[in-house]
Amino acid sequence: EQNWTAIWIEFILLVSGVFLGIQVSNWNSERVTNKQSEIFTERLREDLKTEAWNYISLNGYYGNVLSNAERALAALEGDAQLPDEALIIAAYRATQYGEAVRYRSTYDELTSTGSLGLIKDPMLRKTALQVYNGLAYENLKSEGINSRYRIAFRMKMPLSVQNAIGSKCGDRPQDVGDYAGINTILDYKCTTGLSTEEIDNAARILRSDAVFIELLRLRIGDIKSQLGNAQLFLSEDVRKNILSITKEKP
Repeated sequence: EQNWTAIWIEFILLVSGVFLGIQVSNWNSERVTNKQSEIFTERLREDLKTEAWNYISLNGYYGNVLSNAERALAALEGDAQLPDEALIIAAYRATQYGEAVRYRSTYDELTSTGSLGLIKDPMLRKTALQVYNGLAYENLKSEGINSRYRIAFRMKMPLSVQNAIGSKCGDRPQDVGDYAGINTILDYKCTTGLSTEEIDNAARILRSDAVFIELLRLRIGDIKSQLGNAQLFLSEDVRKNILSITKEKP
C-alpha cells in the first residue's frame, strides 16, 4: 500500500523547497541589483555635480569673453572711451575660448554595459543623457579655436604683446566647484607690464585696421548664437535639475 499522505507531504516539501530556493535567489539578485543601483546612482550624481559646475562655469566664462569683445568693439567704433592698455587686454580676451574636463566615466560604464536602467530616477537619467550627449559647448570651443577674429589678432599683434597679456591677464586656473571664482576666471583687473611705446603700438594696430571691427562683430554674434544653442539643447526641466544638483555641493 502507498502512504499517500507521506507522499503528498514529501511532494509539498519538495515544491516548497524549490520555490523557496528560487525566492531566495531572486531576493539575493534583487538585493545585489538594488545595491548596484544605489552605488551607480550616487556615482552618477557626483559626476553630474561636476558637470553642473562645468555648465555654470562655461556660461560664466563665455559671458566674460563676450563682455570683453563688446568692450573692445565699443572702443574701436568710438562709442566708448577705453585706455589703450585696457583696449588691448579686452581685445586679447575676446580671442579666448574655454573647455572643461568631462566627468563621464560612470555614464560611459552604464551605457557600454546596457545598465542605464539601474538609475531609477527618470530625471537623473534624462539629465545625464542630455548633458553627456550635448555638443553645444564643444561647438563653442571649436568656434573659438577657429574664430577669424582670433586668427587675425594672433597674426597681426606682436608676439611680445600677446605673451605679456597672456601671462599677466590671461585665464586664471580654477578649482572644480569654485563657484565664487567663476566671474574672475578671465575678467579681472590687471596690468600687462608692457612699455608705453609697446602699448601705443598695439592699440594703433587695432584702431588702424577696420577688419578688427568686422571680425569682432562676427565673434560677438557667433558667441551669442552658440550660447543660445547651448541653452536650447538642454530642456528647461534638465536645466532646473542641473541647478538643483549644484545645491548639493559640499
